[in-house]
Amino acid sequence: MRPKVPSFEQLLNSAEHTAVHLEMRDTYAVAEEREDVACWSAGEWTVEDAQRSLAGWLALVSTTAGRGVVLRRARLVSEPVSDYIRFEHFTTSLNIEAGEQVRWLPRRQALGIALPANDFWLIDGRLVRFNHFSGVGEAVEPEMSDDPTVADLCASAFEAVWERAAPHDEYTI
Repeated sequence: MRPKVPSFEQLLNSAEHTAVHLEMRDTYAVAEEREDVACWSAGEWTVEDAQRSLAGWLALVSTTAGRGVVLRRARLVSEPVSDYIRFEHFTTSLNIEAGEQVRWLPRRQALGIALPANDFWLIDGRLVRFNHFSGVGEAVEPEMSDDPTVADLCASAFEAVWERAAPHDEYTI
C-alpha cells in the first residue's frame, strides 16, 4: 500500500534533514499560477507581485530552512527555454532568499543520467512525492512512494543533475 499523499506543508514539515525537488517539464499549467504567468507575460507583473503571490510558499520554505532542513531544487530545461521557464527564472531569486538552493541544467547536458519519469520531491532520502501532469501541464493526482529502490533512483538522479547543473546566479536565459 502506498503512503497517503500529504500536502506540501505536511511534506516539508516532515523533513528532518533534506528536501530535494527535481523539475523536468518546460511548461506547467497549474491553476494557481495561470493568472500570474499571464500578467508576467503581459509585462504587468513585478517582483513585489511575485512576493505577494508566493508568500505562503516562501514562508513555508523559510520556516523549513530555519529548522535546518537543506532545500535544493534542480530544473532540467530545454534550450532555448520556454516562456514558462523564463517566468520561473524571474521568480527564483525569491526562492533563494527564502532558503532554497536552485540550479539549472540544460536538457542536452543530462545525457546518460537515469531519470525517473516524473518530477518529484524526495524527503530525507526516503520518501518520494511524484508530481504528475497532463500533456498540457495541468497537475493531476500526485503519488507517494516509500519504496527504498524508488527513493534511491530519485536520489541518484537528483545528485547527478545537481552535480552538472549551474547555480541560479550563473544560469542566464
